[in-house]
Amino acid sequence: MTSVKGMALLRLDERPELRRPVLLAAFEGWNDAGNAASGTISYLSQAWSSNEFASFDAEELWDFTSSRPQVGLESGQTRRLEWPKLELSWAPLPGREQDVVLVSGPEPQLRWRSLARELTDAATDLGVATAIFLGALLADVPHTRPVHVTGGAADPELATLAGVEPSYYEGPTGIVGVLSDYLGRAGIATVSLWASVPHYVSQSTSPKATLALVERTAQVLGAQVDLAQLQIAAAAYERQIDDLVASDEDAVAYVRRLEVQDEEAERRVARRSPTQTDAPHLRATSGEHLAAEVERYLREHRPES
Repeated sequence: MTSVKGMALLRLDERPELRRPVLLAAFEGWNDAGNAASGTISYLSQAWSSNEFASFDAEELWDFTSSRPQVGLESGQTRRLEWPKLELSWAPLPGREQDVVLVSGPEPQLRWRSLARELTDAATDLGVATAIFLGALLADVPHTRPVHVTGGAADPELATLAGVEPSYYEGPTGIVGVLSDYLGRAGIATVSLWASVPHYVSQSTSPKATLALVERTAQVLGAQVDLAQLQIAAAAYERQIDDLVASDEDAVAYVRRLEVQDEEAERRVARRSPTQTDAPHLRATSGEHLAAEVERYLREHRPES
């Protein structure tokens, strides 16, 4: 494994030749309620048979006293040490003449600006023009209703092209916000998709939220993915939460209140035009159309040299 020239953190196993690559990234931790965002990358990596080609130096990005390496056993005897790892892999997009670069791993604790600079340089070198960031947040939503997937983009025109609302959020941000800023300033268009996870099951992995993000990501990319395994897991998850809630009358009443609130919010949104919605719900959009429109947007807004 060798360092990329001018980069201290990124190590390359190989440099793949990619076709109009799109970057897709998610990070475990602060941005990843119910492990939905990281679960999406994991599921798509497996479904699309991705190939790892680079990683970032764990020694430089994590405090090992708080993010400790894990010891495991192989065949019940041989000990295996696993360090935190932020990796890059790539895969061809099924049904498209295009590739995707997947970035996944725990949210780093150190050297965010160095990481952002090096990932931006790598994305530029690979020819990435568009980046999609995935996240998940805890919200006052019921587990029984469809998962809300909201989105954002820094530029109003790009937000319209991607079918999301511009982002007006102010406040603390995670590595997703930092990377979006760096990539955007480098001329790479960025869009984010966030799944809402019920706060009362915050400690549980949510295959239902993962399914929603996988479906929406595949839709935006215009790519094919087999959802059967996730659909089964999501149905089992919902039944399990149903059983837990049913054992407590207060929990039943609380979930019912959330259902009523959610239904009322959807009715309010339905009465308004798409530009007046309370939340940035993603509209259906063709992957081919999105790619073409984003490329046009970048040509028209690229700074003159």
